[in-house]
Amino acid sequence: MTDHVLSEPLVHVAGATEVARDVLVIPDQRVQLVPNIGLIGGEHSVLVVDTGLGPRNAQQVLDFARDYAAGRTLFLTTTHFHPEHAYGAQVFAGEATYVVNQAQATDLATKGPGYLEMFRGLGEPIARQLVDVELPRPDVVYGKAHRLDLGGRTVLLQAAGRAHSKGDQLVSVPDVDVLFTGDLVEAAQFSIFPWFPPHDIDVSGTRWLTVMRRLAAEAPQVVVPGHGEVGGPELLTETRDYLQLLWDETWMHRAGAASEQTTVEQITALMVQRHPHWVGREWIEKGVRCLCAEHGW
Repeated sequence: MTDHVLSEPLVHVAGATEVARDVLVIPDQRVQLVPNIGLIGGEHSVLVVDTGLGPRNAQQVLDFARDYAAGRTLFLTTTHFHPEHAYGAQVFAGEATYVVNQAQATDLATKGPGYLEMFRGLGEPIARQLVDVELPRPDVVYGKAHRLDLGGRTVLLQAAGRAHSKGDQLVSVPDVDVLFTGDLVEAAQFSIFPWFPPHDIDVSGTRWLTVMRRLAAEAPQVVVPGHGEVGGPELLTETRDYLQLLWDETWMHRAGAASEQTTVEQITALMVQRHPHWVGREWIEKGVRCLCAEHGW
């Protein structure tokens, strides 16, 4: 994800692919501000994971989900509050029960309006999708974890704690070993440097890194990132290793009394050398500066 987005951020449901039994992913088609969207089915219910950017995209998702559900009850959850993941939830009102963790519900209520205006300023293609957005109010709010019974299948929703955002949520389907990570993990043809939203992320307390260490150790068979191609546990280890290196290098440079600008320049050069095909290089500097600011370096 970059600071300036020019492509039309449209969800294309025709690309939906089954990644496990009764688990579908509507892929992002490598278009920025289009997330991977999931549908997880059980005997009596279907859970939709993320909405796309704005009501028009979400309506495409809802129509597809209705057809796929074929009479089964619909639930909705969102991996975090950022607009391309959650700002279409209004169209699901009366059609699906919307379930999120408490921290995400708070993000939606307190930061939602500001993010709506910020994203509208990213360009006309994005602003068009955000016309008539009404920020959603979840129907069910849980604390740390919530088990959702879909009939013959239980999906586990887990609050990750402050990492990419304060209300990140993991969605796991244990019986087929599938994990939806939201933007805790982003991948593309190769990968995307982790996105560090101002004031939201937590790298200083290593929460994001701690989460990634745990997930990499669990090594689910199928990993659905927030953006980019579906893969396996290698997506988790790549993100874990990057965050660890960012932390180590920033600490080492600042402990050596290097200036913040020198630290940024040297670490950026190192990361680009290590990952020459990754996109979103501007987020390297933002990650380093987050670490410096939150540690008082």
